[in-house]
Amino acid sequence: MNNEKILVVDDEEAIREVICSLLTAQGLSCTPCINGRAALETFRKETFDLVISDIVMPETDGMRLLAEVRAADPDVPVIMVTAMHDISIALEAIRAGAYDYILKPFEKDQLYMSVRRALEHRQLVIENQKYQNDLEQLVEERTQQLSIALQDLEQSYDYTLEALGGALDAKDAETEGHCQRVTAFTITIARKMGVDHGILGHIARGAFLHDIGKMGVPDHILRKPGPLTSEERNIMRRHCEIGYSVLERIPFLKEAAEIVLSHQEFYDGTGYPRRLKGEQIPLGARIFAVADALDAMISDRPYRKALSITAAREEIERFSGTQFDPRVVEVFLAQPESLWRNIHEKVGDPLCLSLSSRV
Repeated sequence: MNNEKILVVDDEEAIREVICSLLTAQGLSCTPCINGRAALETFRKETFDLVISDIVMPETDGMRLLAEVRAADPDVPVIMVTAMHDISIALEAIRAGAYDYILKPFEKDQLYMSVRRALEHRQLVIENQKYQNDLEQLVEERTQQLSIALQDLEQSYDYTLEALGGALDAKDAETEGHCQRVTAFTITIARKMGVDHGILGHIARGAFLHDIGKMGVPDHILRKPGPLTSEERNIMRRHCEIGYSVLERIPFLKEAAEIVLSHQEFYDGTGYPRRLKGEQIPLGARIFAVADALDAMISDRPYRKALSITAAREEIERFSGTQFDPRVVEVFLAQPESLWRNIHEKVGDPLCLSLSSRV
């Protein structure tokens, strides 16, 4: 016992003095109170490690004091002091949360033992709380460290994906910058539709990598200036499945791979490669379809000049319900033309696929 503070409550002065004298001799600091009301006032002003209280007292009795102490600080043990004929009340106090009880008249060794056990219990509670707090803090710190590590890893992956996008741009020069722009369009529409933030990253990667399968299409087909033959079109159409086969083996790109596989599906079921219809098509792919059509129409191509955004909007509206999801089209049309114009003109830097404020 190391100078712990004890609140001693008894309406009999002799009892208070005996308890305080015995415990002070053991190196403890005692504060005497004449009744429960005075004890409550003192308890609320100071911090105590233990309360020793008589049960039968005027004004506020020991049972009321016990309830108030437990409500204010349930970790502070309370020892009840009672006469022999109050034993049933003492047991009731134990059920109400008292740590122990001492019968009057008591031996000093009995007092010392009960106080020592109570203070040891208090110390164990404090140490356990400290351990729990330290453990929670450690878990929080480790969780934060893991989160930062995962973010760094995700960013590293995205740098690799951006390099792949750059390689695709170099292979298909006439659509340079298309991956960045269509990803920005896709994420803008997704956000306006209220898509959950946890899904946005998958949609961004799927949009950015939608044409990654063209890496497997022969250059003489990919760069052919004129119309493709039926056989060449079939080879070109395989880029969806080629892209999917590349990405679906990478754990963090599984969801993006589904968008890559489905990005040429039409809402009415006439697209390819699986002829999916309506909501069978992943939401990210349905959003991407509108974004892709927009960028294709408002960007210059070697064989034609870019359309105006107004003309592109009219064309997308015309194919709502056939090529495009009507709900996506509705959200797209609800946005001002200036939004799409600004994105088209300003997106050019490497795109952050981990969805920082740049997207």
